[in-house]
Amino acid sequence: MFNIFSKKNKEKHTFKNETRPYQSEFVSDQTLSNDLHKNISIIKESFADTADLVCKTINWNEKNGFLLYLETLVDNELIENHIIKPIKQAQGQPIIEVITALDVKESMKLSEIVKALTSGFCAFLLPKSTKVTLIKVSKQHNRPPEEPFNEQVIRGAHIGFIEDLNTNINIIRNQVQNPKLKVEYITLGKTVSTKVAIMYFDDLANKELITKVKERIQSISADFIQIPGYIQEYIEDRTYSPFPQTLNTERPDRLIANLMDGRVGIMMNGTPTCLIAPSTLISFFQSPDDYNGRVMIGSFYRFIRVFSFFVTIGLPALYIAVVSFHYESVPVELLFAIKSSLEPIPVPPLLEAIFMAVTLELIREATIRLPNPVAQTIGVVGGLVIGNAVVDANLVSNMMIIVIAITAISSFIMPSTEMSTTIRLLSFPLMLAAALFGLIGIVIGFLIIVIHLCKLESFGSPYFAPFGPLRWKELKDTIIRFPTWMLNSRPKDAQAVYRTTQAENPREWDEKNE
Repeated sequence: MFNIFSKKNKEKHTFKNETRPYQSEFVSDQTLSNDLHKNISIIKESFADTADLVCKTINWNEKNGFLLYLETLVDNELIENHIIKPIKQAQGQPIIEVITALDVKESMKLSEIVKALTSGFCAFLLPKSTKVTLIKVSKQHNRPPEEPFNEQVIRGAHIGFIEDLNTNINIIRNQVQNPKLKVEYITLGKTVSTKVAIMYFDDLANKELITKVKERIQSISADFIQIPGYIQEYIEDRTYSPFPQTLNTERPDRLIANLMDGRVGIMMNGTPTCLIAPSTLISFFQSPDDYNGRVMIGSFYRFIRVFSFFVTIGLPALYIAVVSFHYESVPVELLFAIKSSLEPIPVPPLLEAIFMAVTLELIREATIRLPNPVAQTIGVVGGLVIGNAVVDANLVSNMMIIVIAITAISSFIMPSTEMSTTIRLLSFPLMLAAALFGLIGIVIGFLIIVIHLCKLESFGSPYFAPFGPLRWKELKDTIIRFPTWMLNSRPKDAQAVYRTTQAENPREWDEKNE
């Protein structure tokens, strides 16, 4: 009966015990032969005899040619109009001159043919020929460009990127009719290929910056790159930093503004999100609305965003420090109100804050995953029910509910969703420091954050610029913004070749410059 303890597990596994990567078993780079049926068999075998690979016979010059394509990727109307009809009407001419499609090429390599078929091409094979004619007849399913939900503005362009790379580049080129706007393509992914576009102004962007961006992207070696977040983690300087080192956007006007500063845009097929490098901390506080309205209004809302950054990080920690260590600094009237609110609460303020902050994150995550009508109900009803219930059960004080509510609203003011999440996460260690050391813990926590920001770089540019290092002239577009006619130089962190953006006095008609 004890044999079961001495027997080795003899179960056979079906996986391969190999260390080589999966992409090494992809399509070989062999050349096709003169045997037509052998070539067709090789192509079918490369696709694992998939059911959507169609092999259609077409008569050409009294020879039976074969047209291969993936029916799920091609447009049947394009095949009929640009391939089948021209072949039937024009016998005797070279096949490449007969086909009326725009993208027609020839290849002899199996890897090129398979890659073309997966990109929406047709392959036309003829007997006793090693060359295969490839014709692009891909089917497009693109949604119309709409304003992104996470970057809405009151005034300005209401258009955003979509999942098609060519359409996104078309939007940029229609708005920037400049021949120096350069696009370079890089293909990533050994198993599943993804097309990535690097966009910049050739005579404006720094050559070292362009080289650095291209080297980091080209060095990526992975089976597949599905979303820009993958690229972001591969190319950023500090992966474990809570602060994002590339700016994400789905707005063409925001990308164009950064390109005009000398930065580089990184776009990929299949996603509307664009990465911008290099980026600084202050760029995550800027919004197109700041420049579409009056100077005073734009400056006011910019200041509100910067203020909300400190409120989100420091308000819960400040409340914990005050009620735990520094209650003597609170006015007497307010102190009695806080004391009456805390008396029935059996848990320390730190646990109150963490409980409410985590509950808020749960509600937020639930509203994102659920359909819109249900999400709105969950957000409103869930917040009211949980808020009233925890107060009635004496688990959380009324003051803590107010503090966490103000903190949540402040975090949602940020134009960047990624930065909004970052500052909410940073509030947790500050709350712990406040519970242990009071205001001294908060000061130490802020100093650690500032030191980290001063050390952080984005593609060679200081992340905390223009505050660290301090550049007085570039403070015109930071916490508040000056009038556009006073912003006559590009930020140094963009590493642009030309710093000047306009004449010294663009308002020549105004002698007083008011």
